[in-house]
Amino acid sequence: MALRLTVIGTGYLGATHAAAMAELGFEVLGVDVDPTKIQSLNDGDLPFHEPGLPELLQRHVSSGRLRFTTSFEEAGAFGDVHFIAVGTPQRAGEHSADLTYVDSAIKSLSASLTKDSLIVGKSTVPVGTARRLETLVRETTPPGVRAELAWNPEFLREGFAVEDTLRPDRLVIGCKSDTAERRLREVYAYSLSLGTPLICTDYETAELVKVAANAFLATKISFINAFSEVTEVVGGDIRILADAIGHDKRIGRQFLNAGIGFGGGCLPKDIRALQARVSELGLDRTMTFLNEIDEVNLRRRDRTVFLVEELLENLEGAQIAVLGTAFKPNSDDVRDSPALDVAARLYASGAEVSVYDPQANSNSAKRFPRLNYCDSIIEATEEADVVLLLTEWQQFKELQPAQLESLVRRKNIVDARNVLNVCQWEEAGWQYRALGRKSGS
Repeated sequence: MALRLTVIGTGYLGATHAAAMAELGFEVLGVDVDPTKIQSLNDGDLPFHEPGLPELLQRHVSSGRLRFTTSFEEAGAFGDVHFIAVGTPQRAGEHSADLTYVDSAIKSLSASLTKDSLIVGKSTVPVGTARRLETLVRETTPPGVRAELAWNPEFLREGFAVEDTLRPDRLVIGCKSDTAERRLREVYAYSLSLGTPLICTDYETAELVKVAANAFLATKISFINAFSEVTEVVGGDIRILADAIGHDKRIGRQFLNAGIGFGGGCLPKDIRALQARVSELGLDRTMTFLNEIDEVNLRRRDRTVFLVEELLENLEGAQIAVLGTAFKPNSDDVRDSPALDVAARLYASGAEVSVYDPQANSNSAKRFPRLNYCDSIIEATEEADVVLLLTEWQQFKELQPAQLESLVRRKNIVDARNVLNVCQWEEAGWQYRALGRKSGS
């Protein structure tokens, strides 16, 4: 009999995993405590932007392989394998992760199980969480029902989440029995048939893999941004420097794009939670370098605001066009978005800020409603004293000076992602500024 799957939590991770598993042929039941969200998903409506996912959701809601519920009792009776995909946000006023949603999901699910099951954690959690949850599962599972726990971290990239779920670059499973491994091999049979590497390990290593990967990426991004602080002062070009060191196979060119820095719902909170957890383990000095990584990242926002101030001298009453507020392209996610943060800072300094993002206007407006949200590049840039490119959407990268020069009041542009052709803009008479290049060079 084919395995039936449940996914607890229907946010970005959960909805993606549920739809992708249905695409692979499984019957899938998604579970969430929010009835409005459940109704929307059952109607085939995705509450966030992710390329390719709406089509999967609609196809498999229609096929009957995918449905959603608020009932843990229904999930407990339905599933053979249960994936935990709830959020682990940063705890208010602290760096540590808030595991309230994980604990609640585990308790509600395990108490509702009616048959032997495998519970699989996908949420990003501090090391040591799985062993604690294993005890919690054992204590809350009804008599006569056997439930085992495994940990299977996700490695989704926003904008590529469907591909990353169906054809991941690796699979990591932390478990304690051959039975759990075999069951997950069955779930991921398609990916494994494509040659996807599978790493089977203990709970602790599986938990650390995700945060180690994010810490490394954050380090690489902040490394090149730290060097961009140097090139801005001495007159070098950070893009050429990145190209040069990127040819070294030990380093590689990916994630060496200097700019406004990283954001989103994962990297910032994960590196902070890692520091907090390591300190709890008595290793206070082990991850202190991540403090500087975080600080370098945040300084890029300060520097972007400074470049605007340098061009305009006085922000009071200035008309500023902001292109992009999502933390990265192909996403509507504005959690800890450096782009939205810069826009809000400029507004707080007295500027009139007009914003256009192809997908993130609505989410941005929920956080900073006083900005002027526009429906197009043209509307956002009309009478602008400076144009800021803050998220590298393809349509922004392809902008030509002639498209804007009849719209703006002053020909000033700040390329905070280093994606425009510098010579082209300067030859067209624009004052061009970018992170990692000496002003005016």
